[in-house]
Amino acid sequence: MLNLLEKLSKSLDEAYNAESIVGALRDFFIKNFKAENLEIYVFDEKLNILKDFSLDWVNPDEENPQLALTEAVFDEVGEKFCLKREKTLYYALPKHGKAIGVLRFDNIEDNGLEEFLKPSAFLISLKIQNILLAQNMQKNIDFHELIRNIAKIIETQYELSYIIPLIGEMIDKFMSNNLIYIFIKEESEFKLLWPANCKDGNILNGLKRISENPEYFLSANNKTGIFPLVNENRILGAIAAKSMNGNLSEYDVNYLEQLAKQSSITINRANVYAEILKHATLDALTGFYNRRQLEERIKQESAKAKRQKTPLCAIMTDIDFFKRVNDVYGHAAGDLVLKTVSKTIRSQLREYDIAGRYGGEEFAILLPFTKTEEAIMVAERLRKSVENNKVDLSKVNPDAPQKIINVTISIGIYEFKPSDEADDLLKKADKALYEAKETGRNKIVVNYEK
Repeated sequence: MLNLLEKLSKSLDEAYNAESIVGALRDFFIKNFKAENLEIYVFDEKLNILKDFSLDWVNPDEENPQLALTEAVFDEVGEKFCLKREKTLYYALPKHGKAIGVLRFDNIEDNGLEEFLKPSAFLISLKIQNILLAQNMQKNIDFHELIRNIAKIIETQYELSYIIPLIGEMIDKFMSNNLIYIFIKEESEFKLLWPANCKDGNILNGLKRISENPEYFLSANNKTGIFPLVNENRILGAIAAKSMNGNLSEYDVNYLEQLAKQSSITINRANVYAEILKHATLDALTGFYNRRQLEERIKQESAKAKRQKTPLCAIMTDIDFFKRVNDVYGHAAGDLVLKTVSKTIRSQLREYDIAGRYGGEEFAILLPFTKTEEAIMVAERLRKSVENNKVDLSKVNPDAPQKIINVTISIGIYEFKPSDEADDLLKKADKALYEAKETGRNKIVVNYEK
């Protein structure tokens, strides 16, 4: 027996998470005791349920006959520590004289397994307790990191259309056993900003409740919670959560309360910054002129070109399939792509060229003293530089399915005519950009319209 205990101890030492422990123990007991199968079930005090130790989450609506049978005998096993039902053996995982879970062996033979489990169950239980403790510690670390990241968003963003999806993705990843929705209140209505849709009646009805009382609301079955986003007694919106584990635990509610408070602070600051930045000149993310200032520069440059009779070209450019980047890799990856492309564009321009973020993933570039032929050369340089520049997504999303990606841009060009108005410059360049996108992308189209 000592030899087997040494082998078991070695197997446990090499295991580092729930899945590897189950795999190691299954291999050990099948090899040494000819058990047909081994399952490990642990009682989750947060959810008040017995769950499969090898699974990260539980779907209470999914039928699991083995789990159902194990639940039925769990209390009895806890009292006796060992229970046989035909060829199935249930053995308690002990902790201070009580059972924290159950080892379930199927189709066992009478070959000393019960005797071996008397000392070995303590080893197994201790290893599982250590893994659970490490998981809880990591959960708390992840939570504080999440709070910090939500607070940091406004260092680079202030538009709610960008901020809310970022917050949604962060919370969704952390609260992986729950469906997360984020609403912003506009006048008297709640508008869903993340994800794309919500048809859950409990959530929609719960939003009406918090309009009257700015306290978090739980549904009667504790499966759904609405957590208001509040600043100075003003409701900014709400985070809604629907548990996939049957109900929201006390821990879930506590996490969501704190996440709602930090999100409220971030959203309120973003609203304040957005108001201030209406009067600023630069786009916070790219460092280019913002749209308001870009429009002022267009008026100035077009007037100068007419007055001095000098050439002026405009380039409109758009990142190809940018929505796909956001959808597949997340909005943080989308921001990184915008930063990378804008930096690449800046590196290829002259000091007196004017670059602005026109909106979303679209950029406008004014090329003073430049004719169409020269603008084509500049545009081709931009196109090749962006195409050849790799974007390392691991900086913002270590779990990205692809660490390194390439993006391309489509480009439209127009040379300003004496008969044009200032507004025509970008409109006609944008018309060429539209044609570039419709006819293949990653290309340049010139609008020669007179």
